[in-house]
Amino acid sequence: MKVNSVELVISAVKEQQYPNDPFPEIALAGRSNVGKSSFINRMIQRKSMARTSAKPGKTQTLNFYFINENFYFVDVPGYGYAKVSKKEREKWGTMMETYFSSREELKLTVLIVDLRHKPTEDDFLMYDFLKYYDIPVLIIATKMDKVPKSKRQKQLKVISETLDIEPEDRIVPFSAESGEGKEEAWKAIRSYMNV
Repeated sequence: MKVNSVELVISAVKEQQYPNDPFPEIALAGRSNVGKSSFINRMIQRKSMARTSAKPGKTQTLNFYFINENFYFVDVPGYGYAKVSKKEREKWGTMMETYFSSREELKLTVLIVDLRHKPTEDDFLMYDFLKYYDIPVLIIATKMDKVPKSKRQKQLKVISETLDIEPEDRIVPFSAESGEGKEEAWKAIRSYMNV
């Protein structure tokens, strides 16, 4: 898919700030430091639209990126980062729960995990949480370039079994470095939107 325009419309912390239009939204969720910003930047062909940071826990708002003037990527705060205070984590939790449980425009959540590692308890809880709200999930397994080809299938199986993935959800291996998996990711994302 060709991305001609991208605009960060708003960084929202509460419902009243969400964009008030009918365009479909694709949420992007993942552990802090899993490569969410790199995934977004590779997908939209922009070097630093989503800020990548060596310091995890940077995204503390719901960032709405308006793409090609017909849908949104919504970058949600990374989870599982210990250095954030409990109070701060609770605030994020409430903000995310409000968004995921009530947003009609939300068509799909892209859950980003690291292909090299078994998903964490937090990843499992996030997947479970999304399924509880009947939200379709596309799992993107990043850092594919760092896993030898001979081991990729095995790692995908580990992810699938650990998260207990439902038959309608799929996993796409992806590399922000090489762009491998990008077309497949776009194809999967587009199948959930009428754009």
